[in-house]
Amino acid sequence: MVKRSIQKELILRVLQRNPSHPAAISIYDEVRKEMPHVSLATIYRNLKLFHELGEISELKLDGSVSRFEARTDNHWHVWCKKWDRIFDGDEQVDQAFNGRVAQETGFEISDYRLVLRGVCRECRLVLTRKQ
Repeated sequence: MVKRSIQKELILRVLQRNPSHPAAISIYDEVRKEMPHVSLATIYRNLKLFHELGEISELKLDGSVSRFEARTDNHWHVWCKKWDRIFDGDEQVDQAFNGRVAQETGFEISDYRLVLRGVCRECRLVLTRKQ
């Protein structure tokens, strides 16, 4: 069992109230508002620990900086490449797909991270207005 510290609780709180899948530096900025002397190393160390314990999820997208979220269930994401924003999808991924992949590859599917890329509605509206 891992001892809960004030830093750990703040990091989890930031992730729970921020659905935008922040990077470690954004989490650091938010935690510093309540704990100005926290180090970036503390943030990284605790994010790694939480991920290893299965308390948070880490998204690594196209080799970019890791993003983190409080959700650990299997779900999909949509990623707006224009503003670099990530949104959760709540609809369950078709379990038949997992079965087809398992049958075709011989893999036993335990979890997945599905990310759909594109441009969000707000960005498309801005792009349309500029034309």
